[in-house]
Amino acid sequence: MALTEQRDQGEPNEQRPPGRSRGRRRAIVMGLVVLAAFGFLLVRGLGNATLYFRTADEAVSQRQQLGDRRFRIEGNVVGGTVQQTAGRVAFNIESKGVVVPVSHQGDPPELFKPGIPVVLEGRFQGDTFASDRIMVKHSEDYVAKHPSRVTTPPPSTP
Repeated sequence: MALTEQRDQGEPNEQRPPGRSRGRRRAIVMGLVVLAAFGFLLVRGLGNATLYFRTADEAVSQRQQLGDRRFRIEGNVVGGTVQQTAGRVAFNIESKGVVVPVSHQGDPPELFKPGIPVVLEGRFQGDTFASDRIMVKHSEDYVAKHPSRVTTPPPSTP
């Protein structure tokens, strides 16, 4: 019995020091948090990049399939329909004879005016398209008339 007691007392302790395992757990938890945050940003970024784009006539004909999903709609601003109040603009857009009423939350861009093509981001709320983003489309004529206002990429050389 005396030999057994000596062996037990003489063997080194096999358990890890408490600080070492705690540090490893923290590193694993922090790694998981960083991975989850990266995954969230990736999914969010891809979700924004894959917004559906429809012309006004396509959007009206596909209203059932679009439901209340967020998408982009394109059309020309109908003259005589723009009504601006504090923080809100109401107007109609048109594409191929189909007119869509729009209610935009926020101020329109500086170049916004009747007759220009716009792309709106938002969703249908009943028959009205509820927009929170207006993007003004520039034609080649606009670029030619106002080259200092638009940055165009340099022509590619073969």
